[in-house]
Amino acid sequence: MATNEQISLFSAPALDNSAPAEDFNADLIPTSATIPIPTGIYQTMNALAVHCKQCQRCGLANGRTNVVVGRGNPSASIVLVGEGPGQNEDEQGLPFVGRSGQLLDKILAAVKLDTQKDVYICNVVKCRPPGNRAPTADEIAACRPYLMEQIRMVKPKIILLTGATAVKGLIGDKRGITKIRGQWMEWEGYLCMPIFHPAYLLRNSSRETGSPKWLMWQDIQAVRAKLDELVEDS
Repeated sequence: MATNEQISLFSAPALDNSAPAEDFNADLIPTSATIPIPTGIYQTMNALAVHCKQCQRCGLANGRTNVVVGRGNPSASIVLVGEGPGQNEDEQGLPFVGRSGQLLDKILAAVKLDTQKDVYICNVVKCRPPGNRAPTADEIAACRPYLMEQIRMVKPKIILLTGATAVKGLIGDKRGITKIRGQWMEWEGYLCMPIFHPAYLLRNSSRETGSPKWLMWQDIQAVRAKLDELVEDS
């Protein structure tokens, strides 16, 4: 597990946890990224979704069909964070519903993790970047407070970060996913593990020892074992 010193080297700046000013108008949150989102401003995922669906905090709002907030159990033991919506997600308004999502569901089911019961799935950004490009730093920063509120409300035992963009977007670690996948990290009191994005696995179909799919199987089994351990100790 990474040490506190290691985490401090890579962690993203902490959010301001202070109470909102007396003249703070929560209705303005979706209008601009310059307006802060205080911790605890949302009491439910539905309340957060209302703002997400109105959001104009970055330029991605201009090209979206639907805002993709999340799916799964808002009281789940695991939060899984992806990069951003693709075409299928943008059309349906749900994360991980295309081929990558189908593979993800199969991987989780293989270790008896139910996406409706055990996992809450969301993304670093809630709107589709044009051409499925990676979101920019400004886009991630504009959307990050929503993600932080989602994590706060779920209070998961484990956070899974799928791909380098998710890792960088949440905890600030800029290393490549192949260097850090499968490693447990502590961040803001949460136990996190970077894993390969399912789309990467679709592009690398080999199941031989040492292949991405083989490594993913080792990682997801470790996640299942750690979750069982945490549940038993709680």
